[in-house]
Amino acid sequence: MDNLRRKKLEAPRNKAIDGFIPSSRSGLEGITRPNETFSSSSKRLGDFKRSDGFHGSGPIEGTQATPSPKKRKHFGRQPLRDREGNIALGEKRRTKKIFRKPTHPWKMALKSLAIIFVMIILTGGFLFGRAYWKGRHIFKGGGSAPALADNIDPTKLRGEGDGRVNILILGKGGPGHEGPDLTDTILIASIDPIQKETAILSIPRDLYVKTTNYGSMKINSVYPTAKYQVLNGPKTPDQAKRAEDVGLAAVQESIKDAIGIPIHYYAMVDFEAFRKAIDTVGGITIDVKQPLYDANVAWENHNNPLIAGVGLQTFNGKRALLYARSRYGSARGDFDRTERQREVLIALKDKVLSAGTFGNPLKINQLITAFGDHISTNLSVNELLRVYAIGKDIPSNKISSLGLADPPNDYVKTGNINGLSVVIPRAGLYNYTEIHNYVRNVLKDGYIKSENASILILNGTGTGGLATKKSEELKSYGYNVIGVADAPTKNYPRTILVDLRSGSKKYTRHYLEQRLGVSSVNSLPDSSIAAGSADFVIILGQNEAANY
Repeated sequence: MDNLRRKKLEAPRNKAIDGFIPSSRSGLEGITRPNETFSSSSKRLGDFKRSDGFHGSGPIEGTQATPSPKKRKHFGRQPLRDREGNIALGEKRRTKKIFRKPTHPWKMALKSLAIIFVMIILTGGFLFGRAYWKGRHIFKGGGSAPALADNIDPTKLRGEGDGRVNILILGKGGPGHEGPDLTDTILIASIDPIQKETAILSIPRDLYVKTTNYGSMKINSVYPTAKYQVLNGPKTPDQAKRAEDVGLAAVQESIKDAIGIPIHYYAMVDFEAFRKAIDTVGGITIDVKQPLYDANVAWENHNNPLIAGVGLQTFNGKRALLYARSRYGSARGDFDRTERQREVLIALKDKVLSAGTFGNPLKINQLITAFGDHISTNLSVNELLRVYAIGKDIPSNKISSLGLADPPNDYVKTGNINGLSVVIPRAGLYNYTEIHNYVRNVLKDGYIKSENASILILNGTGTGGLATKKSEELKSYGYNVIGVADAPTKNYPRTILVDLRSGSKKYTRHYLEQRLGVSSVNSLPDSSIAAGSADFVIILGQNEAANY
């Protein structure tokens, strides 16, 4: 009770609160002290016209406060009084005028900045949380790229290629477009987290492939064919989801067979998500080398057949989409289109990183909202952020753009099957050997590349040419085979892997053990074998001969 009465009786102090300074002992802002005037250059706080910044309790700099000839009353802290107006007990000794030391402006600034910082953190946390919960419907998780982890245990790597992160990017028209489920854009973004490099590989949409369950067709038809086989079957509660999963599994299997590398993740994006993503980051900048005309899509470009002129220019989402979709306005048709799609993807990556999108909660929220039902992926949120953490350190000059029809690495050609215009391997229909060798070497496993172990292969059987065949196989995966020869004896029943570096090149050893189906040893079985500078020696046995 005494404290309550004390609070009621206590007069307000002349104190600055976060930059707002009471003008009188009444504590009411905007009221000047009695008998006190200001020059015309001074503004009253109550009119909200006072200059910005922090102000001490004295005259404003650049103005003069002219006191009245009359004596000011009660300047400073007043004593507490009871209801009759008498000075409260114990307060008489405190009636002396007290001049409080003004608060330093930098201290008030720090206090205000701290408040603003907390507000930003709280706001950002809300937006990130909102994006996270919305993103759970998009980022489902379930992929498997061991290379996303740091210092990965070799036993987590299933085979050559797991030392990279391979993300399959599929683009479809979506609702309202002709052939809404045809995957006319097929790209593989392959990230080497060890060497800090990325490659984007285009796969022609008309590549003719043989599937396991659906016959032969263009690769862009695999996803909808598998999907609609489920949708047209018996009705079940989870039919739509199962159809989507079956379609995605089928196209991933076809791509793995044709290209020869594992697919760890996928992202399915339709035209609307693509357009909105580019608009959200403020457009992308591309240096167009050749003018692009396409009368077939002129109606989408204000009836103008010129989609893009020569030179550096910024595209909004609509123009970027036209630039990436056009296939009739360039000499090589679909092959040139896949090259432009890679350009667009790299430009989008550059813009996202330069704009600091992942550090901007508002941009993340806008992107997630824009994507909605227009994108699906088996990347989890944490995996996506890990991919971003790796990718942000990869400069654009470390991003290579690859195609299967780009000389001198032109391993596909156009063909005709039963009147259908298709793309087939240069080596022949369904013969993907050249493609595998090329792709595996340019997208070499990061661990194989970093260790660069030298391998000597010896034929320990009577089957001629066995070591050469094994050498070609290993070279197709990027191994450094330094030589092939016959072993001193030809009676090895099983293949032997000798690790002459005692485990120092652990990833190569693990991969070779998996491929050969053996456990390595640390010493040569025959002292007459001259290993030279080899890190590993493979002596092929009769079990290997049975595979050829």
